[in-house]
Amino acid sequence: MQPATRSIAVAGPASAALRHRSARTATTPFVCLGCRSVQRKQQRRPFSGTVSTQTDLRSGLTKLTSRRLISVSGPDASKFLQGVITNNINAPHNANGFYTGFLTAQGRVVHDVIVYPDDLGPEPGKQSFLIEVDADEAVTLHKHIKRYKLRSKFNLKLLDPEERALYHTWNDVNQSGPWSKLVEEVQKDGNARAVPDPRVPAFGSRVITNQTASSSPLTNADLTPESSYHLRRYLLSIPEGQSEIISGTALPLESNMDVMNGIDFRKGCYVGQELTIRTKHRGVVRKRILPCILYSEGAAPEIPADGPGQLEALEKLLKPEVEEGVKAEMIPQGASIDKVDKKSRSAPGKWLRGIGNVGLALCRLEVMTDTVLPGETPGMYSPEQDFVVSLGGEEGSEVEAKKVKVKAFVPFWLKDVWRIEAEKAEEERRMREELLRDRESDVE
Repeated sequence: MQPATRSIAVAGPASAALRHRSARTATTPFVCLGCRSVQRKQQRRPFSGTVSTQTDLRSGLTKLTSRRLISVSGPDASKFLQGVITNNINAPHNANGFYTGFLTAQGRVVHDVIVYPDDLGPEPGKQSFLIEVDADEAVTLHKHIKRYKLRSKFNLKLLDPEERALYHTWNDVNQSGPWSKLVEEVQKDGNARAVPDPRVPAFGSRVITNQTASSSPLTNADLTPESSYHLRRYLLSIPEGQSEIISGTALPLESNMDVMNGIDFRKGCYVGQELTIRTKHRGVVRKRILPCILYSEGAAPEIPADGPGQLEALEKLLKPEVEEGVKAEMIPQGASIDKVDKKSRSAPGKWLRGIGNVGLALCRLEVMTDTVLPGETPGMYSPEQDFVVSLGGEEGSEVEAKKVKVKAFVPFWLKDVWRIEAEKAEEERRMREELLRDRESDVE
């Protein structure tokens, strides 16, 4: 459904409401509340900036205006969060911060968040936490927590950007840069906190500064455009926020939350646990959010070989546009990815979000990649098969007919995780067989 156009006339106070209603009725069809909610989610603000240089993606420092912080502090803060998030807040390895999510009772993701212990809060070291969430969803999450708080004893506050500043820094080239100023800021006692990003190794670090303690030594010239951070996320297959992990629809395992250290499968009960555990132990995850390269004509771009140098090589494929006048930002969220000249019973993928010629999509693994699912034979993937996605637009328009090709791939770190998990599963299977043989021999 396309957003309705509204005509709002400037009127005097006597008949303002009547004339406003008449103008709306003449130009705007009726839209129910449910459809309006969908429209608002589809009309997210675009990322600022353009495709950045290689240096920006290999090393940089950006201020995350797309994220906000919520403070939770009080005697019951830890106990409350433990019962509503997918990770274990009491695990020793989560002491410095961890990635997690809030789920519905049906096991669908409501919000993906990063939780930090709040050393700068009203009760430092005593049940104080900061929840980092998508800025567009911060108010919604604040209401969600408040709704289920009941008699729990903790204080809840949505922090203003002026109170705490959130940065992300990365450095793959071991060179000095503006982040050294931020390091000095972190070293000041009681003023800031630096935490390695818990989702993917070597992705970078989060830095939270207390704006009220002192002014930051950083200037706008020191900062990398936030679009560089998002491009880096996309190439590493790290979805973030409810424009990429659709609230109330996305499943945590399909959203890579399990491989990004966001789920503890051994912790106690939490909201949405049943479906998540059942999928892990009994099901096969056939779809994942993966990075995609967009192109127009010719053969699909060749994805660089696996390994730590893959990201650097992928930078050479980045373009500000797919072709003249065509960008990833023009593709509507949820657009179906189909085979060229072939109609599948169900779409092999769905587009989520992108910048330039790069983005994220929910992809069927055995169709769009050469991934072999556990316990199954190679699927329907063919290197010669091309996939396309439509730019959308109004019915009958040129934009609607325009399509671009999509090449999905699995980043190196995700393949490493799958390989380790497969080796671990094979070892457990071997040990079970040996144990069974020993029991049979004892019986004989």
